Amino acid sequence: MARQKGIIKLKGTIGDITFYKTKDGHLAREKGGIDADRIKNDPAFQRTRENGSEFGRAGKAGKVLRTGLRVLLLNSADSRMVSRLTQSMIKVIQADAINERGLRNVIDGEAELLAGFEFNIRGKLGTSLYAQYTGAIDRASGELSVDIPSFIPSNMIAAPGGTTHFKIISAGVEVDFENETFVEEHSETAILPWSAAATAVISQVNAVTPNSTKPLFLALGLEFYQEVNGSMYSLKNGSYNPLSLIKVDGGV
Repeated sequence: MARQKGIIKLKGTIGDITFYKTKDGHLAREKGGIDADRIKNDPAFQRTRENGSEFGRAGKAGKVLRTGLRVLLLNSADSRMVSRLTQSMIKVIQADAINERGLRNVIDGEAELLAGFEFNIRGKLGTSLYAQYTGAIDRASGELSVDIPSFIPSNMIAAPGGTTHFKIISAGVEVDFENETFVEEHSETAILPWSAAATAVISQVNAVTPNSTKPLFLALGLEFYQEVNGSMYSLKNGSYNPLSLIKVDGGV
């Protein structure tokens, strides 16, 4: 892969060179590759097939989790979040110590490795919210909760320029990776002023299926707003809104 330079940027194929545009700029690469039938059947490509199978499984698992959190992700995800989540899912699958390579999966892996995953690399929860918070997953009751003591927003929230208000959001998701289904509930505060006035105690409870054996995920985030003439506008279209998985229970 080579980067195109110069005034004129090419797209398409000339001879054995393909020119194309990506998020990283205009690139060029030589045509080539291995016949698909050979990859599917040649014993020499057994490892390739195993890796491909697990990569596909990771992609599907990431999609189910993203869909479960879609309401929150609409305003809290960066452009590379999908690929970053897939890579994290691959690590979860690779931690499966039960099944053979190529058959490893999320259920028998370590879903807890996803704890701390940031859905928006441009606005991380850990560098935005400094107020103390406690996340808890009660599998018996199906309650995924977040508790935040009273705090002073201007001191404990690092808000991007132009912020006048904010909102705290959370979600609990129960994911059935095998059947590609989920149960979700989310919560949010009112839009609060980003000021030196202390907030009330914040307690959010998101309920899923009691006594579930499926992996459970608790996400916490912020949304930033700017007030203009009495109306609230999502700051910079939510590009700096953080959302993170603060608690994960891989199931039983």
